[in-house]
Amino acid sequence: MMDLASVIVFVGALAVAAASPGPGIAAIVARVLAQGTAGAFAFTAGVAIGDVVWLSVAVLGLAAVAQAYAPVLIAIKYAGAAYLLYLAYKLWTAPVAVADAAPPAERSDQVRLFLAGLSVTMGNPKVMVFYLALLPNLIDLGRLSLLGLAELACLTLLVLAGVFSAYIALAARTRTLFRSARAMRIVNRGTGLVMASAAAAIAAR
Repeated sequence: MMDLASVIVFVGALAVAAASPGPGIAAIVARVLAQGTAGAFAFTAGVAIGDVVWLSVAVLGLAAVAQAYAPVLIAIKYAGAAYLLYLAYKLWTAPVAVADAAPPAERSDQVRLFLAGLSVTMGNPKVMVFYLALLPNLIDLGRLSLLGLAELACLTLLVLAGVFSAYIALAARTRTLFRSARAMRIVNRGTGLVMASAAAAIAAR
């Protein structure tokens, strides 16, 4: 496993990369702004698990395998982009309702949101490239055990949980500032545009 210095470098680099605005962050913020925190955990859990999948692919040296399954990854990418476009449409056309909190998402909605978050990350092979570029400089991948991989996965989930929680809290706080129907309509349509932009960014990668 990595020494303390390597852990610090890994955590720092991952935190910076995760906090950098991208399709995943844009989708998380847009959804919370428009609909509150209901379902946010399911969506961000999907995004984070996608990161762990790409981490595992990189660590296990399966980059070539990932390329061999390029058609599958392309299908996942466009499915994720299509779902984000659907969310963008729903936000743009949503009836305006000003409320302090959104009702809890249904179980079926939680599953759909999780899969949507997963597809956002799995449709972005640059996540794997990030791990492939970073990890060989910090650890001997050839000697990494399954326990070591599990520890890396836990570190990754902890970092992503911290970053995503900060974005969710900030977006939720910002949402409370909008009280009028007109303001909420602007938020809905603005976040719909952000969601559509995220879909376009995923499709263009």
